[in-house]
Amino acid sequence: MALTLPMPSRMWSRMIYKIFRADEWASLEREHVTHGAPVDLADGFIHFSTAAQLAGTAAKHFAGCDGLWLAAIDETRLGDALNWEVSRGGALFPHLYRPLRRSEVDWCVRMPLTAAGHVLPDDLA
Repeated sequence: MALTLPMPSRMWSRMIYKIFRADEWASLEREHVTHGAPVDLADGFIHFSTAAQLAGTAAKHFAGCDGLWLAAIDETRLGDALNWEVSRGGALFPHLYRPLRRSEVDWCVRMPLTAAGHVLPDDLA
C-alpha cells in the first residue's frame, strides 16, 4: 500500500504534468474528460509528475515513443482527489483519484523525440 501524505500547501500554485500518447490526448480533446492511460486505469488513479520528475518518467515509461504530448495542470485546481504518494525512488508523486477534465489543463505541447530522448520545454516550474 502506498504511503499517502497531505497535499502541499494550497497557498501557492504548482504545476504538475501528465504525458499523453497522441491517441490519449486526442480522446481528452474530443471527450473533454479522461480516466487516464491503461496503466492509470489498472492502478486506480491518474499518474502525474513534477517538473523535476518528468525526464525520468519519460525515460522509464515512454522510451522511444513518438507523438507524445505534455500537459500542464495547476495542482491547486484538482482538489482533495489529488494525493502525493511515495513512488519511484522514494519520491512523492502526484496521483489523481478521479477523472481529469480538459478544462483543468492549462496548456499542452508536443514532446519531440530525438536520438537523445524526449525534448521537454525549458521553462517548466
